[in-house]
Amino acid sequence: MNQVLGYLARRLVTSVITLLVLTLIIFTMVKVIPGDEAHVAAGVSATPEQVAAMRTHLGLDRSLPVQYFEFLDRLIHGDLGTSISSHSSIAAGIWEVLPQTIELVLMAMLIMILVAVPAAVFSALRSDRGSDTAVRAAVIMSAGLPTFWLALVAQYVLSTKLGWFPISGALAPHVRIPRVTGFTLIDTLLNSNPNAFIDGLHHLLLPAIVLALPFTGQLYRTLRTDMIGVLDSEYIDAARAKGVPAAALVRRHLLPNSAGAALTVIGATFSMMVGAAVLVESVFGLNGIGAYLTNAVANSDRLAVVGAVLVIGVLVVASSFAIDVIQLIRDPRIRAGQLASVT
Repeated sequence: MNQVLGYLARRLVTSVITLLVLTLIIFTMVKVIPGDEAHVAAGVSATPEQVAAMRTHLGLDRSLPVQYFEFLDRLIHGDLGTSISSHSSIAAGIWEVLPQTIELVLMAMLIMILVAVPAAVFSALRSDRGSDTAVRAAVIMSAGLPTFWLALVAQYVLSTKLGWFPISGALAPHVRIPRVTGFTLIDTLLNSNPNAFIDGLHHLLLPAIVLALPFTGQLYRTLRTDMIGVLDSEYIDAARAKGVPAAALVRRHLLPNSAGAALTVIGATFSMMVGAAVLVESVFGLNGIGAYLTNAVANSDRLAVVGAVLVIGVLVVASSFAIDVIQLIRDPRIRAGQLASVT
C-alpha cells in the first residue's frame, strides 16, 4: 500500500510540475504577443493617463518575474482574473461553459468506443479477409478527415439539406431548462423533462459524431492489433479446442487483454478531443469553452485566453493522471512494474 501511495504521489508531483511549466509557457506567450494590455483594458478611447492608471491597476508596471509569481498566487486561490470584455470573473465565465464541452467530449468518446470496439473485434476475428480490409479502409479514411471540414459538410448535408439533425445549439429555442449542473442532458433529467432530454440528445449527437470520427481510427487500430496478438496465443488455441464459443472468447479473453492499450489511447484521445471541440463548437453554435476561447481571442482578452487554456491544460493532465490510476488498479502486471520502478 505504501508503494502504491508513493507511486501516486510521484505521479501527482509530475502533474503539478507539468501544470507549472504550462503556466510559464502561457504567461510568456501572452507577454510576447504584440499589443498593449493596458490600452486594450482601458478601451480604445482611453487617454494616456487612463492607460497609465490601468497599467498600474493591472500590475503591468512591475517586472515580469513579479507579474508571473503574482499570477501564480492568484491561480492558487482560484482567481483567474477579470475579463476585460465582459468585466466579470473569468473563473465564473469558464465554469458556466465548461460542462457543455465536457458533455460533448464524453458523448464523442462514447460514440468512438461504440464504433471502434465492435469494428476491431470484427476485424480481428476475420483478419486479412476481404471484410477486414473493407472495415480497415473505412475506419482509416474517417481518421484522415479534418474536423472543421467534416463539421461543415455534416451540418450542410445532414442538417440543412436532409433535416435529420438540428443545425446548431444545445436545445431548441422554445425549450427552457433551469441550470443545475450545466450539463444539458443531466439538467433535463433532474428537471424531470424527458422531452427536453430527447431534444438535447438530438442536438448533441451530430457534433459528437463529427468530433468522434477522426479519432476512432487510432483506437480501432490499437485494439485490432492487440486482439490479433491475443487470438494467436496458445491459451486461445486451447480454449478453442475445448469448444469455448466465440462470444465467450471475446468477452473473457479478447476484450480484457486488449483493454490496457485501449485505455492509454482513450486517455490521449480525451486530451485531443478537448482541443478539437473548439472547432466543433464554433460550427454547431455550442456555448462551450471553445466558444469562450474564440470570443476571448477576438476581443484581445488575454487574461480570458490564459484562463481558458489553463483549464484545458488541467483537463488534459487530470485525464492522464486518471488513466494511470485506472491502469494501476486494473492490471497487476502494470502495478508490479510501476511499483518496482519506485523502489
